[in-house]
Amino acid sequence: MLLPCLEPGRVEAGCDEAGRGCLAGPVFAAAVILPEGYENELLNDSKQLSERKRDLLRPQIEKDAVAWAVGIVTEEEIDKINILNASFLAMHRAIKGLGVIPDHLLIDGNRFNPYEGIPHTCIVKGDGKMMSIAAASILAKTHRDEYMARIDAQFPQYGWKVNKGYPTKAHRKAIETFGASPFHRKSFRLLNEEPSLFPDE
Repeated sequence: MLLPCLEPGRVEAGCDEAGRGCLAGPVFAAAVILPEGYENELLNDSKQLSERKRDLLRPQIEKDAVAWAVGIVTEEEIDKINILNASFLAMHRAIKGLGVIPDHLLIDGNRFNPYEGIPHTCIVKGDGKMMSIAAASILAKTHRDEYMARIDAQFPQYGWKVNKGYPTKAHRKAIETFGASPFHRKSFRLLNEEPSLFPDE
């Protein structure tokens, strides 16, 4: 059972990212403020939902939310600042895009770069515990999947419409065959034998 909030009466924004482990494409993050007492029994961690259910929930969340926004950090930026910092930056951009300033941020995970002026709480596996983080996980995932389907039309050989940029065997084989595209993260281990520039991320 997901919790509607950590502290009743406080305006909380849930934040989560999508695409951190991908070999190609940007990392997306979303920030969502839900109405107090909000109920939606279908809400869950986006990874626990089918693509069909995520696609059904996205417009519902966007309609019901007090405020929501999506932040994007490009593959070029990821290569410059590393994927961990890029994930935090994507969340910052999403928070900045909110039409309502929250009192508190609920961050999925165990680390975060503080957002100036707004306190935060990190919650490990928060997308399976808090409604606002679950909602953010769904928006981040669906917006990113939509983007990857669009760029798949330019580079269909990599199968992004199916693998969304994640390191599947078929994706790595395509990189081996065709080389890296402009959307690939050059700092990542694109082929298994390549050393990663950021082995800890």
